Amino acid sequence: MGADAEVPLLEGRSGATPAQTIGNIVVSIVGTGVLGLPYAFRTAGWLAGALGVAGAGAATFYCMLLLLDCRDKLREQETEEDGIVHGHGQQQQGRCRNYTYGDLGEKCFGRIGRHFTEATIVLCQTGGTVAYLVFIGQNISSVFAGADAEEGGGSSSPLPPSTVVLALLLPLQAALSFVRSLRSLAAFSILADACTVLAVATVVKQDLQLLAARGEPPFAGRTAVAGPWGVAFAAGFAVFCFEGFCMTLALEASMADRRRFRGVLLQAIAGVTAVYVGFGACGYLAYGDATADIVTLNLPRGWPTAAVKVALCVALALTFPVMMHPIHEIVEARVLPPGGWLRRRGGAAERAALHASRVAVLVTLSALACFVPAFGSFASFVGSTVCALLSFVLPALFHLRVVGAGAGAGQRALDWAILLFGLAFAAHGLYAVVVSPQS
Repeated sequence: MGADAEVPLLEGRSGATPAQTIGNIVVSIVGTGVLGLPYAFRTAGWLAGALGVAGAGAATFYCMLLLLDCRDKLREQETEEDGIVHGHGQQQQGRCRNYTYGDLGEKCFGRIGRHFTEATIVLCQTGGTVAYLVFIGQNISSVFAGADAEEGGGSSSPLPPSTVVLALLLPLQAALSFVRSLRSLAAFSILADACTVLAVATVVKQDLQLLAARGEPPFAGRTAVAGPWGVAFAAGFAVFCFEGFCMTLALEASMADRRRFRGVLLQAIAGVTAVYVGFGACGYLAYGDATADIVTLNLPRGWPTAAVKVALCVALALTFPVMMHPIHEIVEARVLPPGGWLRRRGGAAERAALHASRVAVLVTLSALACFVPAFGSFASFVGSTVCALLSFVLPALFHLRVVGAGAGAGQRALDWAILLFGLAFAAHGLYAVVVSPQS
C-alpha cells in the first residue's frame, strides 16, 4: 500500500513484458486479506458478497485509470509550460514519468494535498500492518488451541493472540527493524505470496470435500442476502483486499510497452476479482454460519494444517518490515528532519534515534493489534474508510481537478458519483463499526 515507498520487486525493472506485469500486479494486490473473504460472504450472503466484491473490483480498476489519466494530463501541461521541443524533451519526459501518488496530491492541491495524500497512505498502511499482526496472532494461537476451537468457535489456546503479538512478533520485528536494505528482504515477499497460495489451495481442497460430503445443493441452507448493508460490508472487505492500489503508477512505469498497460491491468483485476468471488463464495458455502473471520481457522486440526499456518505466518513475519518501510520513512522524516540536531551529530546518536523511533512505532502498532476484537470486522472497517478515500475519493477528486472541463459531461458526472459514493461509503463504514459493529 505504500505509494511512495521503494519497491524492491520493481527496482531496476523497466522492461517488463505483459505477462511479467500481470504477475507484478497480482503480487502487489493479493495479500492475506483474501483468507477473510469467506467471512465477508457469511456476513453479507453469497449473492450480496459476490456483488460487493465485483463492484469493488470494477470501481478499483476505473479509479486506477483515473490516476493514469491525471498523470498523462499533468505531463502534457508540464510539457506545454516548459516549452519542450523535440530533442530537448527527452530528459524532461524521463523526469515526469516518476510521478507518485503524493506528487499528484501536490500538483492538484499544493503542499496540503501532498500531506493529506501521504497521511491517508500511512493510515492505510497502518491498518494493513495491524491486520497482519492480528492475522498472525490468531493463526499461531489456533495451532495451540484445544479441540473446541476447531470449528472457528471459542479458543482455549494457552497462547492467546495478544501474547503471540507482544512476546513473539514484537521482539522479532524490533530486531528486523535494524535491517536497512529492503532488497535483502524482497525474497520473503515472494515466499509470503507462495505461502498464501498454498493456504488458499488447502482451504479450497477442504471446501470441495465438505461440499461433496453435504449431499445437497451447494446453496441449500445458505443466505443470498443477509441484510440491507451486506453488500457494503463485503465491498469494504474487498477494497481492503485490493492492496497495492497506490502502486498503479509504478507498475505502469515498469512495463516495456506502456500503451498496453491498461489492457493488462484489466486482465489482472478481472482475474483477481473472479478468484476473490469464487474463493469467498466457496468458503461460505462449505462452512455456512460456522465460517471464521480467518478461514484457515476452520481447517481441521492436524500437522498438515499446523504446518500451513506456521509457514504462512513465518513468511508474513519476515516480510512485515517491507510493509513497515513507508511508515518508518515518514515518521523518521518528521522525528529526524534534515538539518536537525541529531542529523548534524550523525554517528551513533543518529542511529540510536532512528532505531528508537522504529521500535516505538512497532510497540504502538502491536498494542493496537491487541485491542482489535476480530480480523474480519477490522479489515472491513479499514477498507470502508481510509482505503475507500485512497482508492475512490482521491482519484476522482484529482481527476476533476486536473482534467476538469477537458472531460465530457458524462465523465464529470461519473467522477462526481464516485467521489460522493466514496465519501458515503467511508461514512457508513465508520458508522457500521463504531456505532453498529458487525457480530
